[in-house]
Amino acid sequence: MKLRLKTSKIGPHLNKKNKRLRTIPKEAYDVFKEATPVRSGNARRKTRLQGTVIKADYPYAQRLDDGWSRQAPQGMVDPTIKFIKSKIAEILG
Repeated sequence: MKLRLKTSKIGPHLNKKNKRLRTIPKEAYDVFKEATPVRSGNARRKTRLQGTVIKADYPYAQRLDDGWSRQAPQGMVDPTIKFIKSKIAEILG
């Protein structure tokens, strides 16, 4: 028995999905930054995207993520993770 797969039809479909998946880090960064509370603007200003890593480079980032601010009682990480999961499901679904 032989099984032949025609990858010529699969390749473009996978490329399209892969292209959409590569946009997730930037979109997730935007969600994270939007969820970051604003008082002086320091937290948002010091939040960076480095490759696929979101860096909250200020000493009280963990406190903010733990819900210390009334502006973001849910923190920043949980809403970002929910966004990422929904986006992946949308793209691969």
